[in-house]
Amino acid sequence: MTPEERQAAVERILRSPSYRVAYQDLDFLTDPKLRATRMELELLKPELAFEREKINSTVVVFGSTRIVDEPEARQLVEKAEADLKADPENPKLRRAYERARSLLEKSRYYELARRFAYLVSQSCANNGQCDYVICTGGGPGIMEAANRGAYEAGAKSIGLNIRLPMEQIPNPYITPELCFQFRYFALRKFHFLLRAKALVVFPGGFGTLDELTDALTLRQTGRMQPIPIIIFGREYWDRVLNFQALADEGVIDDEDLKLFEFVETAEEAWEKICRFHHLSMLEAKPVYWENSGGIDPH
Repeated sequence: MTPEERQAAVERILRSPSYRVAYQDLDFLTDPKLRATRMELELLKPELAFEREKINSTVVVFGSTRIVDEPEARQLVEKAEADLKADPENPKLRRAYERARSLLEKSRYYELARRFAYLVSQSCANNGQCDYVICTGGGPGIMEAANRGAYEAGAKSIGLNIRLPMEQIPNPYITPELCFQFRYFALRKFHFLLRAKALVVFPGGFGTLDELTDALTLRQTGRMQPIPIIIFGREYWDRVLNFQALADEGVIDDEDLKLFEFVETAEEAWEKICRFHHLSMLEAKPVYWENSGGIDPH
């Protein structure tokens, strides 16, 4: 080889994908045969971060992405109403208006989730301890409300986001060092429940149903630690999922109905968690956002 040929040959080698360091080779890491490795990484990355941030235990909050605070919900109703007035015979627009009205009625759950997370966080954020840390799916709606309540209490909170076909942006109230993005639902669920001291469920859709029934199955079969499962909104859930019918049909035991409890207020939910874990309920500090409008995370 001439010196020029030698140099060209070396440059071709350096550009070859095979020469990349394995952990920096994204083409290699995304190969289907590396799935097990990717799953292990999704297990380890949050695990190491939780250890670094001294996260000992969590309170997990699930609920709909579509249940937003009252001002935003009211704006959605006004827009749907204006669209319907422009085309009053359109059944899709009428349906959209009815759905917007329904979500406006449920906006109270946003405030309940916010209040609940504030109560938990201001009670437990003492002496630098990281127990009963609020943990959500990291998205909008009820998840945002819970992260927001923790933020307003001056406490850390966790967001376990998931990659979806439609982009899901993390809400701005999550502690940045505790916000993660998952590819695999299974690993995300694992981290939801691994350190959980309680599971708190607000009205939601398929995702919330999946997370609730998954936890109930694990508790029923003794495959996870005993925790209280607290469900907000009996009226909503009695319409959506008839738990009593499952027992009446004989497909679950009557005792299985004791795996969860319904509540209607944030104070009631926190009290049940404290009673389950033999905690002393601290007197709640004033909920300052009722007058001030809360804190802007920016």
